[in-house]
Amino acid sequence: MATLERDAFRFPTQQEIDEESRRIRRLRLAVELALSVIAAGELTFQDAQDLASGLRRVALQLFPDKGNVFDLIYAPRIRRLIGEVYRLH
Repeated sequence: MATLERDAFRFPTQQEIDEESRRIRRLRLAVELALSVIAAGELTFQDAQDLASGLRRVALQLFPDKGNVFDLIYAPRIRRLIGEVYRLH
């Protein structure tokens, strides 16, 4: 029982922390790049939607089972920007 509890609550190694930090940086860069491309207004509405969907797929590749976190943090920013650029409000 003690082994099970210890394994369930182990602290991440420095290598695991570094790997997660790298994945976070990659996701942030991808989000900022996508937002910049959408903000330029040169994409069709459908292309902007496709870019947003592709960005979510990238997030899920980097962080499997965390789609809800992407939907809470990044999706509203993307929707708001698409709404502003394509005058959907």
